[in-house]
Amino acid sequence: MPELRTDRLLLRRCRESDLEPWAAMNADPEVREHLGELLTREQSDATVAVMQAEFGDRGCGWWALEARETGAFIGRVGLDEDMPFAGVDIGWRLMRSAWGHGHATEAALACLAFGFETLGLPEVVASMTVNNLRSQAVMRRIGMTRDAADDFEDPSVPEGPLRQCVLYRTPAEMLTA
Repeated sequence: MPELRTDRLLLRRCRESDLEPWAAMNADPEVREHLGELLTREQSDATVAVMQAEFGDRGCGWWALEARETGAFIGRVGLDEDMPFAGVDIGWRLMRSAWGHGHATEAALACLAFGFETLGLPEVVASMTVNNLRSQAVMRRIGMTRDAADDFEDPSVPEGPLRQCVLYRTPAEMLTA
């Protein structure tokens, strides 16, 4: 699992010390508003194990996101193939204290560069619940576009407001444009 660095962030493998803040983030109702139910500590720890295994199996997955200045864990960002549509999906989840500082945009741009330059992906997609306007704003800031014809209902989500999702896309040429 390669580490990625930006001016302010380190994208790295999860560490044991990340488990507690990751669990706190997954138990935060505001962070989980567009993701579904809150996770217990055990459920949260299990997601870290899955994230680590996926990177080894597929060459892409989820990095822990660290603020370089403080060394603090502030969330996760990555590329995921296990979605209800074709393609590689980019995503992020940050602690509330990290919201509004441009971290999601900065980390997502590093992920896009990795996906296009290292993995040779022709395109990256991003999906989010229709009501998650903050994440959709990040998608637009990193150059992604939405075609409403691509929107979908996530079959893995029970009926309700989290089932309707939007899909954004960006081709590899975006980095050279």
